[in-house]
Formats: sequence, structure tokens, C-alpha cells
Amino acid sequence: MLRTVRVFSLLLVLLLGGVWAYAWAKRAPGEGLAEAFAGRMGRLFGAGMQVPSAGGVQLAQGVSLGGPFSLTDHTGRAVTERDFAGRWMLVYFGFTYCPDVCPTELGTMAAALDAMGPAGEAVVPALVSVDPERDGPAQLADYVSRFHPRLIGLTGTPEQVAEAARRFRVYYAKARRPEMTDYLVDHSGFTYLVGPDGRVRTLFRPDTAPEAMAAAVTAQLANKSAATN
Repeated sequence: MLRTVRVFSLLLVLLLGGVWAYAWAKRAPGEGLAEAFAGRMGRLFGAGMQVPSAGGVQLAQGVSLGGPFSLTDHTGRAVTERDFAGRWMLVYFGFTYCPDVCPTELGTMAAALDAMGPAGEAVVPALVSVDPERDGPAQLADYVSRFHPRLIGLTGTPEQVAEAARRFRVYYAKARRPEMTDYLVDHSGFTYLVGPDGRVRTLFRPDTAPEAMAAAVTAQLANKSAATN
């Protein structure tokens, strides 16, 4: 039995190493290694999940992302997915010490909501920190206030964050660079449109234009409204 476990563990390590090497060799110009790795893993285990287009795409049939989570918001209040039941959400996994990508994507999210006008009020924007060691509620409260008045910051214990990330298939890992005294966090950079049932409906890849995101979210809300009438 022990030998079987060891063989399985070795094969798993070899598989992950192979995917990482393939992602490094085949990543597109300008694509981060973490994003490339997450994309290849998604295609490997995600039943053919499509890579998000500029306007966002729905998940392939049989693929389910999202679900239950237990975190703490930027006011220090414990929250779960039930606190957002019946509401749409735009969710991004990042961290407050992120030097470039996170501010850009959160700015895009904020601009998309503003572009939607009154319809944007139906969508809850949220940042889930993948750096819980440094991103406590106070740090998040200051950070999210810089992007949008309704943006919610979510954090938790490392275990709670890891569980939320697993349900959304988010990759993240600490990264130390020789020229830096502190660490960064490599992470996949998708923005998730979560439906009222807590499941992801659409993915947006990094560099999606705010207008494209706004149009895709508006279309999803319209489809849901039409289905209930």
C-alpha cells in the first residue's frame, strides 16, 4: 500500500512538473507563467474549458467553478457564500502588494461597473486576497477604497483562502526575486462573473476591456431576467 502511494505521488509530481515546463515553453508573448500554468491545468482537468475571450465566455458544459466559502470581509465580519445568495458578483483573486496586474484588473472591474450605469448596482465586486498573511481586514479596507466604493475585500486563514481558491481553480504561490527583500505572489489573473446561485457563469481573461466586460455582464443579467419572466 505504501509503495502504491509513493508511486502515485511520484507520478503526480512528474505530471505537474511536465505541465509547468510545457506552460513555460508554450506561453504566449506577455503571458505570465502562473497564468499559463493555470490555463494548461484547466484544460487538462477542466473537461475542455475554453480560454476566455475578450468579451468573456461561458464555461463548457460539465465544468463547474465556485461554490461554498468561508472568509472575512474588510470590515472584519465573517461571511460565506450565503451572504451573497441571489446576487451577481464579479470576483478577482489578487493581493494588495501586487505591483501592476491587480490594480489594472480591479480598475477594469470598477470601470465596467460604472459603464453599466444603474444595472451595475446589481453586481457585487469583490477582491479575494491570495496573501492572507499580509492582507488583514484593515489592509484590505484601505486598498479596496481606492478602486470602487462598493468593492468588497475578502481574506481569511491560509486554509480558508486555499479552499476558496480551489473551488475557483485559482493558482497562486509565493515568489521571491533576488533583487527584492520581500515576496510577491504569482497567481492566475481571471475575473469571475458569479451567478445568484454561487456558480461561475463567465470568465474574463486579463486585459479585457472594461466595455467588453460591461457588455458581457449586462447580457448575462438580461438573459437571467428574461428566463425568470
